[in-house]
Amino acid sequence: MKEIKSKGFAMQVANSIDDRYVPRSADGTIDFSKIRVGIKLLDDAVVTFGDLRKINPRLADKEEVLNAIDRCDIEKMRDISNFFYRTSGIYNRLCRYMAYLYKYDWFITPYENECSGLLDDELPTWKERDKMFTNFMRVLRFFDNSEIKKVFGEIALKVIRFGCYYGYLIPNSERFILQELPAKYCRSRYSVKGRPAVEFNMKFFDEVYTDQIQRDRILKLFPKEFRKGYDAYHAGKLQGDFQGDTAGWYLLDINSAVKFNINGEDFPAFISVIPAIIDLDAAQDLDRKKMAQKLLKIIVQKMPLDKNGDLIFDIDEAQQLHDNAVSMLSRAIGVDVLTTFADVTVEDMADKSTTTTMDELEKVERTVYNEAGVSQMQFNSDGNIALNNSILNDEASMYNLVAQLENFLNFLLEKGFNKSPKRTFYKAQILCTTIYNYKELAKLYKEQAQMGYSKMLPQVALGQSQSSILANAFFENDILDLVSVFVPPLTSNTMNADALNSRRRAGGETGQTGNDTAGRPEKDDSEKAEKTIQNRESM
Repeated sequence: MKEIKSKGFAMQVANSIDDRYVPRSADGTIDFSKIRVGIKLLDDAVVTFGDLRKINPRLADKEEVLNAIDRCDIEKMRDISNFFYRTSGIYNRLCRYMAYLYKYDWFITPYENECSGLLDDELPTWKERDKMFTNFMRVLRFFDNSEIKKVFGEIALKVIRFGCYYGYLIPNSERFILQELPAKYCRSRYSVKGRPAVEFNMKFFDEVYTDQIQRDRILKLFPKEFRKGYDAYHAGKLQGDFQGDTAGWYLLDINSAVKFNINGEDFPAFISVIPAIIDLDAAQDLDRKKMAQKLLKIIVQKMPLDKNGDLIFDIDEAQQLHDNAVSMLSRAIGVDVLTTFADVTVEDMADKSTTTTMDELEKVERTVYNEAGVSQMQFNSDGNIALNNSILNDEASMYNLVAQLENFLNFLLEKGFNKSPKRTFYKAQILCTTIYNYKELAKLYKEQAQMGYSKMLPQVALGQSQSSILANAFFENDILDLVSVFVPPLTSNTMNADALNSRRRAGGETGQTGNDTAGRPEKDDSEKAEKTIQNRESM
């Protein structure tokens, strides 16, 4: 066979191959980006890493996230945070961990100025005590009905997830009710008496509820103040307060509208973690592709040449040999065929640096937690080094929100129960109990109770409410009389001799021992030891 130059040979081979195996473009040229092998296609080398970016490139693109942070686009940052809360397990668990870190155990302390004995020597009368107890139970019942722990946990999650929480107090004498307001249509630019002044944009009703009948129905569900603001907006009375400001902002009642955030910032607390999560998603996708590559094998079928370097088989024969191999392996998984002119070998495409690859993936995963400032061991624990200090830092980062929630409880007390502070007023406190330290704090409170401090704090730290503690104590002691049924072992620090003698005298009516002295009942003479009888006679 006459010698064929390499370029002419390549063109000759390409033109002789069936269109079933080499796809062609519209102009008839061969598209070498995709080569058909049997019934399979080898994709080209251009790949896009990351499933999150494929789902929503507007919110899951790293550049878009960084631009939103740089421009301080709060609305888009909230959309990004909400998207990753629903799609990323790491981000979802991080938000819930921080929101539910505190147990939100609350404690009410009554202060009685005139009859408590703190400011004068007079003790309160029984009538004053009954009135004080009745009012105290009314406060406890109000907060018990409000389900404070559940509500505060949900508020904390909204603050972590969206950056802030806006609400409106609905008047109710049995409990406090917070109606959540959409953060997109709320803002707060200043404070009044330490409370944030909340403005609501009345465009909300027009943009969200386009149907007039539905809009009127929704307006009736909101407090009357919103209807008043909506009518003022349509009358053109709610113009912008400064150049570039939009119309429709209405200042809500300062005693009804509430707002919570962390450290005065309205953007999601962990928005800076999301770029690292995007990198982790891309790294995981790349790792999956490398794992799939380990299964890929290429059979290289080389055609022999003679001693002069000429082809032994012609082009048609080489094509037939190639087609035979492709037909035989068409259903094989992860096997491709390449025909050339030499010996037959099998090449493995597996990556030999498995350990290095896994270590690189772990580095990317650790970056996510480093950006969050949270220890990775809290979610996938493989040691306890510095874990306690990391939890303490997490508690400190959330304490600003806890202090705001505590101020909100005291605001409710001032509004509904501290109307006569000269006589009686109440203060609320949220204990520093978390899901990690509540057992330790309960032990500390118990030690303080042995020194005369509050007897309720240990049980409150364990999750009970003050009303349930009082109710159980009254029912067990006064109704069931368990104090006389379940008698604890008598020790020197729980019972003295006088009290024990009094108990024996009370039991003497039933003829139990007939002995009014402390200690074990005296044995009969027949049961006494000889030494005991001699000691008695000598006395």
